[in-house]
Amino acid sequence: MAKRLGVRVIRFSIGYPPKIWGVRRGETEYAVGLTPFGGYVRMLGEEVGEEPRSDELQNYVRELALDVLEDAENYHWNLPSKDPDQKILALAKQLSSRNEIAASSEAIAIEAAGTSNALQLAASEQPASRAHEIIGRDLKRDEADVMHEIAVRQSVTDTTSYLSEHPTPALMQSFQHRSFPTQKLWKRFAIVLAGPASNIAFAPILMTIVYLLGVPMLLPIVGEAKPGLPAHAAGLQPGDKIVSVDGQPVEFWTDFSTAVKSGDGSPLKLGIERGSGASAVREELTITPKREDEPNVYGTKSPTWIIGVMPRNDFVTRRYGPIEAVERGVGQTVEMAGTLAIGIWQLIDGSTPVRQALGGPIMIAQLAGREAHEGLSALLMFTVMLSLELGILNLLPVPLLDGGHLLFFVFEGLRGKPLQLRTRELALQVGLLLLVALMVFAIFNDISHIVQG
Repeated sequence: MAKRLGVRVIRFSIGYPPKIWGVRRGETEYAVGLTPFGGYVRMLGEEVGEEPRSDELQNYVRELALDVLEDAENYHWNLPSKDPDQKILALAKQLSSRNEIAASSEAIAIEAAGTSNALQLAASEQPASRAHEIIGRDLKRDEADVMHEIAVRQSVTDTTSYLSEHPTPALMQSFQHRSFPTQKLWKRFAIVLAGPASNIAFAPILMTIVYLLGVPMLLPIVGEAKPGLPAHAAGLQPGDKIVSVDGQPVEFWTDFSTAVKSGDGSPLKLGIERGSGASAVREELTITPKREDEPNVYGTKSPTWIIGVMPRNDFVTRRYGPIEAVERGVGQTVEMAGTLAIGIWQLIDGSTPVRQALGGPIMIAQLAGREAHEGLSALLMFTVMLSLELGILNLLPVPLLDGGHLLFFVFEGLRGKPLQLRTRELALQVGLLLLVALMVFAIFNDISHIVQG
């Protein structure tokens, strides 16, 4: 989204530093970090700050030089050296003939004086550029300033330091045009929103793939009828297959479970199949559900109608056609999102104990490994849940999360100007403290669960 809206993206990283691998394509470095706690997009310019810092301008100058170097190498220019600074210096010397250096210096001086018409005239009077011969295109004005200064100073490091303290008008103009903080409010809002939105949008796509590949469905075969509960009292036995409830056919265990739990406690007529093969017989049992507190998906207990049976864990893979896969994928994603949102709210209001429900990277790795052993579909469904959870959590109005930045933008829209710099800095510091504390707690919580078994 940042690229589409004109913001320069310096780095797209999976994982946090230290960097273990990276490749530069166009204006962006695509990297993998050693610390697997997420990822980040580094854009030009600080989100908090009134003017670009010196180190930001230094990095920008170097990025412009690397742009020219990459285009030159793609255009078959090459220098037998592994040091990018040596390559940039050699390239700058080739691009800057004596006439071109003089013309560029004159153009910069005229531009600094604000004489745009004279600048255009000076540019038109320059000798034919050698840039086309070396990089296959003309140099942009900011690139020309950078490469000219490198050729004059004979050092990339000295040039970055000098131009960070004495930027040319073209350099400052391009920085302001491509940096994140100077974009219109709607663009900044869209860029920040794109992160959690992509997490949420990815979930139904992946869920659709799960339904296309095939979903393991639990068959309605009884594994255990708990003594003292209605099913055992009515004579339901391990191995019995539930074929209907109140005359409605039952295909999977979820159909049977939903029929029991959604009732009002009135007697249920269960059609069962007992035995197998030629000796299988059909019977009908009447069972009256009992209301008891049962653990729910949010980690708490709620009153539920039960009859006291457990499945035998017989699975069958069911595949769906494209249209039905999309319908079920979207529907299942909406249901999961609602469950996660309620679960997060119950964590916030204290209904669910935080220590019981909160897990960190260790727990995520354990669960992912467990799901991987269950098969590809189980692992993909776990990934869907993680993606949804990341998207929803990132929208929380906590400073440093995307939701916190979006809240700043809402205030900016209402006020007609950004919040004061000191206010934003303090909010981000508090947000950072909260997130670090949460991460430390989650990791210790994971370790304590492992120690306690």
